[in-house]
Amino acid sequence: MKKQIPYGIHTQRLLIRCYHPSDASILLEAITQSLDDLKKWMPWAQAEPSSLESKQELLEKFEQEFLENIDYTFGIFNKQEDVLIGSTGLHTRIGADAREIGYWINSKYTSQGYATESTQALIKVGFEHHAVNTIEIRCDPENVGSLKIPKKLGFDLAEILQNTTTSPEGEPRDTMIWRMTLEQYQKIQHTFPDVEVFYQ
Repeated sequence: MKKQIPYGIHTQRLLIRCYHPSDASILLEAITQSLDDLKKWMPWAQAEPSSLESKQELLEKFEQEFLENIDYTFGIFNKQEDVLIGSTGLHTRIGADAREIGYWINSKYTSQGYATESTQALIKVGFEHHAVNTIEIRCDPENVGSLKIPKKLGFDLAEILQNTTTSPEGEPRDTMIWRMTLEQYQKIQHTFPDVEVFYQ
């Protein structure tokens, strides 16, 4: 029987939950604060900043996809839910039996361990609640900050795809695929902090 998918996750410092359309203003603020960094690595950031209305529409889409078990995009909030620290997701685009974790952190809150904390939580939820056999993280080899996360958390470098994206200047870039299997996770899960999940 398919497990019920958690709507959100409490970690030691964070609340990671499905976005609501009412989060549009703090999402827009976080993207605006982080735009210089995001444009280096995120293709979607080239079209930013966009309007508040477009953010509301985007979050309506994220919420609908989440509730219909199509894809799972989360906001990373402080415990008071008045600051958006970043965004992450357990994405279904690599197959029904796998998830891809993506993430970005608001530039005001980088180098504080939030990407590690949120990614650990999503790995735990992915294997224990989504019941998948594989989790991947994909990143640009030049994105040193992003690259630290899969290395630190026990992923293996599975493949490097050549010339899969382009830089803002139009130069070709590669994509690293980091992979963790359920078997690997079961050997190290005792090192992962406990999380508290909740449902809608």
